[in-house]
Amino acid sequence: MKNFIRILFIITLIFGFQYSSIAAEKVEYLKTDWSFKGLFGKFDRSALQRGYQVYTEVCSSCHSMKYLSYRNLSEKGGPEFSEAQAKAIAASFEVKDGPNSDGEMFTRPGKLSDKFVMPYDNVKAAQAANGGAYPPDMSVLVKARGGGVDYIYSLLQGYEDPPVGFMLEDGVYYNKYMYGNKIKMSNQLSDGLVEYSDGTKATVEQMSKDVTTFLMWAAEPHLEARHKMGFKAIVYLIILTTLVYFSMKKIWSRIETKV
Repeated sequence: MKNFIRILFIITLIFGFQYSSIAAEKVEYLKTDWSFKGLFGKFDRSALQRGYQVYTEVCSSCHSMKYLSYRNLSEKGGPEFSEAQAKAIAASFEVKDGPNSDGEMFTRPGKLSDKFVMPYDNVKAAQAANGGAYPPDMSVLVKARGGGVDYIYSLLQGYEDPPVGFMLEDGVYYNKYMYGNKIKMSNQLSDGLVEYSDGTKATVEQMSKDVTTFLMWAAEPHLEARHKMGFKAIVYLIILTTLVYFSMKKIWSRIETKV
């Protein structure tokens, strides 16, 4: 019995120490006001368009978005580019197609129905170009990472010099918001890196927020419709509950109370 208690005590100490270590290492993510949060949340159209620009000019050289088509850029609930703008965006990319009548593959300007052009032909090519690391697809990245938008937003701004004694391998960078603080992607953002067409100042913070908003839309394109449906459901339940309450009150008012 004494040995059992002793073992139980040791196990408790070990797990308690591990839990304390994890809690101590946990970092608070950066916070910002997201327009799409809450029951009445909506995407900021300007932020979505700027976020697409950041993705195209900075992220798309390594990261794919294989579940998005160019026509999605003009659909309601998204960036809502005009159809002409979306067509122009699609046509600015070369798409591999075919085979033609001669049995050969060919390239053509992109169309609205095309998926976003992939930066690499396959996984092996992506790994070879990135020191063995595979840049994850960004289509649903926000949903695939714990912390969601706050994590992505913080990660993009979390590059720092490593603490004294913290060892980094070649091609690895320190990021205080990355799991384990080690990341193979170098810092991609710097003030003024892109020139926003709407005149917004392209700070690292602004670009991080814009591209994260765009990634949130990519992962949940029907978020606004879901919010509207949720609001209608709540109103319907309130009305139904009220009607049931008054109906029951009227029914019970007819029943005489026995003294």
